[in-house]
Amino acid sequence: METNTKNSKDKRTDIESIIKTHVIISMTAGAIPIPLVDFVAITAIQMDMIKQIAEFHSAQFDSNLGKSLASSLIGTSLAKFGASAIKSLPGVGTAIGISSQMILAGGSTHALGRIFDSHFADNSSLSNFNLELMKKKYNELLKVGKDFANDMKKELKKGDIFETIEKLNKLKESGAITEKDFEKTKKDLLAKIVDS
Repeated sequence: METNTKNSKDKRTDIESIIKTHVIISMTAGAIPIPLVDFVAITAIQMDMIKQIAEFHSAQFDSNLGKSLASSLIGTSLAKFGASAIKSLPGVGTAIGISSQMILAGGSTHALGRIFDSHFADNSSLSNFNLELMKKKYNELLKVGKDFANDMKKELKKGDIFETIEKLNKLKESGAITEKDFEKTKKDLLAKIVDS
């Protein structure tokens, strides 16, 4: 009995790690200052997370159906697109857009992770996904996810990792550092987050 409890806790830890890692990466993608590029990157990150959750639960995963269901859950993505588009405004728009998009990306990824984990944990496949029920659940979990992302952002600020990435981006934009240096440093910083 104790072995089953420990096994269950280990499995929960693995799922938590998959979701947390993808939330962090999504938040970082949300900090990409180029409108719509962040949106595409976040979608790819979310699809990777759903695929990993399906594999964890030994469920079959169809990427086209997964993408379609995730897009339907998220809705028209006007809020996501709006936060991304705000980045195109010079100065303050970029800062506000980045901050908003980071929280929205993390919150949305967290909510999707919880929904698909719950679905696959019940030995369900994508073909019997109850979209209407899951849309309601997504809307509830989005708020929880945004709070989770906001807490993560605050927690990570202790190490100033996201601020550092934003500052590095400004240096890259000004020409003070190269794209290669920016990407390498960003990768090193993100590795610190995932390892903690």
